[in-house]
Amino acid sequence: MKALSTLAQSVRASTTMAIDTQFKKMRAEGIDVIGFSVGEPDFPTPEHIKQAIRAIENDQTKYTPTPGTLALRQAVRKRLQEDWGLDYTTEEIVVSGGGKPILYVALKTLLNPGDEVILPAPYWVSYYELIKMAGGVPVVVETTEASGFNLTPQQLRQAITPKTKALILNSPSNPTGMIYSRAHLEAIAQVCVEADLYVIADEMYSKLVFDGKEFVSFPSLSQAVKERTILVSGASKTYAMTGWRIGFAAAGREIVQVMSNYLSHSLSGTCSIAQAAAEEAFGGSQAEIEAMRRAFEVRRDYLYQRMSAIPGVHPVRSEATFYMLMNLEELIGRTLYGVEIRDADDFANVFLREGLVAVVPCTGFGAPHYVRWSFAVSMENIKEGLDRLEKFLANA
Repeated sequence: MKALSTLAQSVRASTTMAIDTQFKKMRAEGIDVIGFSVGEPDFPTPEHIKQAIRAIENDQTKYTPTPGTLALRQAVRKRLQEDWGLDYTTEEIVVSGGGKPILYVALKTLLNPGDEVILPAPYWVSYYELIKMAGGVPVVVETTEASGFNLTPQQLRQAITPKTKALILNSPSNPTGMIYSRAHLEAIAQVCVEADLYVIADEMYSKLVFDGKEFVSFPSLSQAVKERTILVSGASKTYAMTGWRIGFAAAGREIVQVMSNYLSHSLSGTCSIAQAAAEEAFGGSQAEIEAMRRAFEVRRDYLYQRMSAIPGVHPVRSEATFYMLMNLEELIGRTLYGVEIRDADDFANVFLREGLVAVVPCTGFGAPHYVRWSFAVSMENIKEGLDRLEKFLANA
């Protein structure tokens, strides 16, 4: 038989799956393991959103327009205006089945084969592969813990070549939990405008920000910035709707039209019932978002304080999301339970086997000396997980 696509074969499986697969296997075998790898809120979808399931009773079960129902796009438009002062028309909004499809179609819309996309590290694991899947070339720029894992304008300038087409900017960030300040974003934006770069601004966690910090939506900086930005967000994290699979993009009309054309021949329209629920999420009461945000902040504080007191590791205090990185620098090169710790993969594997705790190794996120803890779990499990971390390191 003829060979499969070279491009398709170059796409790697998610590097987080190995730990997750082993974790689920151990749990199925009755082993008392605790997981901190989950990337979704542990709260139920708010009740008023769930009521939108009545769309089935109202026979809202037919094909919908490819970019999304008009009612949903109006609700998204309202939310962007009320939250961030962004003015988009419904023709400048497109909906699809989650953030990943929207990101992929955005990249397909922008890139010709060989175009470069600047990707600050640490980065969400799928960005790298999505760029490749769209025919682009990921140009990874490493950021540092000392800089808050923020890409500097100087680093951005140095990474630009004649082939550079776009920058992916994720704020608040998965996996770091950090956000960019207004001044920092303005400096980044100036470079992008001068260099004529598109920006894909992934703002999926924009409502889960702590310590009273200001979140600034990138396209809100100026009209020139807005014109070159594809804003990506969705319902998954803010409204505890991961399984409903609703993501959206807001951009210039020409960009959205091309994205819609691409979707019309691939994924087509999004589930009508999920769209009805998302319409209620974006257009209805926002009260429960704050309750979830406060709960995550309390958990963040506890996780950070406890982990800070454990010798051998140190946490990076997250400013947003429901993730926290744990720095492993002091453990690299050491032997724990007969295993030499060369990177986060080694640590995560032995921690799961001996400590019975699953965390996400950030090797696949461009941060091989860090693991990611999710605090979208109960406080009881957070306390028990940290007890196990203490015991695991003390007995190593």
